[in-house]
Order: sequence, then C-alpha cells, then structure tokens
Amino acid sequence: MVRKIKDIRPIELKDYKLYVINQLKLPLEEQWLELSTYGDVAKAIKDMIIRGAPLIGIVGAYGFAIGIKQLIDEGKPLDEAEKVLETLKNTRPTAVNLFWALDRMWKKFEKWKNEKSPDELIKALFKEANRIDLEDYHANKSIGGYGQVLIPEKANVLTHCNTGALATSGWGTALGVIRSAYEDGKDITVYVDETRPYLQGARLTAWELVQEGIPHYLITDNSAGFLISKGLIDVIIVGADRITANGDVANKIGTFTLSVLAKEFNIPFYVAAPTTTFDLNTESGKDIPIEVRNEKEIKECGSCKIAPEETKALNYSFDITPAENISGIITEKGIINEINKESIMKFLKYRGI
Repeated sequence: MVRKIKDIRPIELKDYKLYVINQLKLPLEEQWLELSTYGDVAKAIKDMIIRGAPLIGIVGAYGFAIGIKQLIDEGKPLDEAEKVLETLKNTRPTAVNLFWALDRMWKKFEKWKNEKSPDELIKALFKEANRIDLEDYHANKSIGGYGQVLIPEKANVLTHCNTGALATSGWGTALGVIRSAYEDGKDITVYVDETRPYLQGARLTAWELVQEGIPHYLITDNSAGFLISKGLIDVIIVGADRITANGDVANKIGTFTLSVLAKEFNIPFYVAAPTTTFDLNTESGKDIPIEVRNEKEIKECGSCKIAPEETKALNYSFDITPAENISGIITEKGIINEINKESIMKFLKYRGI
C-alpha cells in the first residue's frame, strides 16, 4: 500500500522577496512573514523564526541575493557585499550548511560581478539560490528513499527536535526518512521528543505529523530512556547540524543522551543529513563551536516564567554525538555504515564529493 502524504514548503519566493512560515507561531498559528532585506533575513535566522540546518543554508543563500539587490537598488557600491556576507554568517555559529551556502553564493558573486550587468547579476544570484533550494529538496527525497529501507515494516521510531519539511526546503531529513517509510506503506508510529527549551518537537514535528496523518505520540525529553528500557522503541533517527571528518555529529541538545541510551540497549541510532552537512575541515566534535543562547529560553516557556529571577541558566543549543555511537549516516548519496574518517572520505570521494 502506497500512501499519499501532504507536501509542506516552509518558504516561497515572490518578486525577489522571501516569504517564510514563522515557526515561532506554530502550531497555534500559520503566519507567513515577508523578508525583503538581508537584515530581515539575518534576524529571521538569529531569532529562530526559521531554523534547521538545511533551511538556514537555503534562506542564507536567498538572503545574500536579497542583500546584493538591496545594495544595487540603494545605489551602494558592491564593495559592501562583504558586509552582507558577514552579517548573514554571524547569525548562527554551529550549523555548517549556512557557511557552505554563503561560500557558494560568494564565489558566484565574485565570478559574475564584473561579467554581468546589475540586473543580470541579481537574476543570476537568485537563480543560484533557487538551485540550492531545489537541490536540497531532491537530496531530502533521496535521503528518504535510502533511509526508509532501514526501518522495519512495523516500527516504533523515536526522533528528536524537528528534521522535517520545516527544517529543510521540504520533505525533511530524519523525519523525511520516516515520511518515506510511511508513504511506502510501513506501519510506523513516531515518538516525538518535546525538545526543550524551544519545543521544536512538540510545536513543529508534531504539527507536521498531524498534517501528514502519521501516527505519533509526544513524549517529554526525560522519558525517552524509560520507553527504550521497556522495549517500546525499535529505532532512533535524528538529523545533524554538522558532521566532522571523523564522523562526530553536532545536533540539537539531547541527541548525545539518546545515542548513549541506544548503545546501552542495542537499538539502531541513525543520523540523516545531506552531504552539505559534512565539514571535512573540522577534524572532530571537540572543534565545533557550540552556540549558547539566552538563558531566558530556559527560564521562560512562552510568556510564562518558570524559574526564579535570580537563578542562572546555561543554555547550550547543541551537543556532540561521538562517531562510535552512530549505527549509520544516511545521505542523498547512500548510507555510510562504518563511521570513521577513512570510511567517510572513501564514501565521499567515490561519489564525487
């Protein structure tokens, strides 16, 4: 049995303006925001109006094109393009997709700025950003195709944070694998970690699963271990914000804990991510900069204060899962089953990356 699943797109480009779903409003309201300046784009990324490593990269690429158009429209010199680039790069430090996409846009800009007229330059940059957007969507579909074969015909799948259409150009990475398995007719039940403090699991992943009609349960982050110990979870699949040369993975805080539990109870623990998430210039997880966000995100839930004003909070956004805890990395080019530097380099080289 093949099921038809609703296709969700979190962004839309119209007349050189980017429209995005305000993910801070979900699941209570589906609000679209207009981003017409590169400052708007930078704020949307920094404030987590949009989030998810692949989507941050895509929106960053569009933001650079918007920024160059803004310079041209305002009669400013293209020498200020570096300011646009740095403003966008300084929004979120951990997810490598942002830097990859902006570096790609910068190279095209450097190549074209003296070859094309201003109008041609703008069109070419938006076309390149759109190409990055489409490439990600097709990569996600391939990740789903490769990854769904790892999911049993009947399975309880635990996932963390949000790795679906809202975190990408559409379809998703880890959640995309689940969607592909469900679309293929498999009997899937998803267990969704709430993912404190921003509650991306509760607000976003659960919302997506409702839209797609996929059976699921929302669970508190600290109940995952108990469910695993009771044999209620068959497989864990998560996304990634950066994968180092040796296979260590930076992902939403709490991922490392799940990997330890999976190893203890002999449950497969998979990471799903496009090859753009690999950072081969970073040797291991200890070299990844980890974003520390405002303590208010922990001390408040929505508009409700949940901790004493005097209490200090430490709010790491990501943690590092060591390569030895990972059963496999699912990419758009196939699955890496041995997670070490030699296997990763061989895999990427063989596939022309």
